[in-house]
Amino acid sequence: MKSNQTLKILFWHRKSKADSKAFAPIICRISIDGKDAEFSTSQKVHLSEWDVKTKKVIGSINSKKINSALNHIESSLEINFTVLKTKFDDVTPIMLKNVFLNFPRENDNNKIEQEIPQLLELTNIHINDFAELVEKKLRSSETLKQWKATKKKIVEFLRFEFKANDIELSSIQYSFAQKFYKFLAVKRIPALKDPAAMKQIKNLKQILNIAEANLWIAKNPIAKFKCGSEDPEIMPLEIFDVEKLWRKKISIERIAKVRDAFIFQCFTGFAYQDIYNLSKDHIIYVGPQNEPWLVKERGKTKVTEMVPILPIVAELIEKYKNDKYCRVYNRLMPVNSNFRYNVYLKELSDICNIGRSLNSHLARHTFADMMLNVLNFSLEDVSKMLGHKNIRTTQRYARVKKSRIGKKMNESKSILFDKKGELRNTFQ
Repeated sequence: MKSNQTLKILFWHRKSKADSKAFAPIICRISIDGKDAEFSTSQKVHLSEWDVKTKKVIGSINSKKINSALNHIESSLEINFTVLKTKFDDVTPIMLKNVFLNFPRENDNNKIEQEIPQLLELTNIHINDFAELVEKKLRSSETLKQWKATKKKIVEFLRFEFKANDIELSSIQYSFAQKFYKFLAVKRIPALKDPAAMKQIKNLKQILNIAEANLWIAKNPIAKFKCGSEDPEIMPLEIFDVEKLWRKKISIERIAKVRDAFIFQCFTGFAYQDIYNLSKDHIIYVGPQNEPWLVKERGKTKVTEMVPILPIVAELIEKYKNDKYCRVYNRLMPVNSNFRYNVYLKELSDICNIGRSLNSHLARHTFADMMLNVLNFSLEDVSKMLGHKNIRTTQRYARVKKSRIGKKMNESKSILFDKKGELRNTFQ
């Protein structure tokens, strides 16, 4: 062997990190010739269950399991240390730690000891980086809210499953994603629906991709976890439902304003975030007829969406041009916060006897359906008006109905058949 160094391994209880239930993490300290490195063993025990003299867990139903895990860590460290001594004259604690955790090994040409964040620390790093992009208007503030929501759910899961405030990246295995999904979809109160739960797993996967890219983990342990989920088919409102909403006399001002905003969405296809920020600056006059269009970059995708202003939309813009809120904030429509908007939409549904819940996103689906199946726009045109990046997304919004197929068939069958219904001789 090239080295005659000696290794000391110590397990200790980090009482200062005890949670509300008095459970604290067990830390492993590696010492080689006076130099130290530490890492979490991913094991937690109650303050009363750690024996300071023997450095073992006692009096716990999990004593045998945890002590076995600690013995395994100690054995693995000793084996890796022996291997490293055959290759290097000077083995450092950080080298041994990185090899044990499957991180890139420090060598003579790279003496930088990098602090490896834990999962929530990494999540905070990503959120802070994303917030900077939002400030520069390179990312959507709504997406930032979603990342913060993901962090909240990870916090809930760690406390529920591990009784921990954070977890080492190296401790995360494939089963972490499975347990996280089960927590979100089954055990959490309130539980998330399948697509929403899968979205959280997808976000977690992105965070671990960042860890892999920074060499904090050798490989994303949940990379193969499939986040696919059947897209729930959202049935748009029929045109007669839209008409019922529009013609209903509503005496409650806040509900009337929400109704008008929803109708505005139904005839423009703009998402909540985009209608909320619409101003006169987004009205562009196009062509020799000087026709007014709404042209705006979508907050979510940064793709430009452009929609001709239909008469009903023009009427609403005129109606609110002198509204106090619209004048002060330079808005086309007075729109509530997203929460209030959707709460009031539920009231609107009851008042108008629609028979189903209304929400701001339903208006977008309704617009797509009207454009495709009522006004017979092509899917490509609808995609452009919705500001989608690709047509596959549009296909989830706008389903081709039998009525559209029937209308097209009636218009086209004369190509194949004569007035008597006889098949034409197409080769003459």
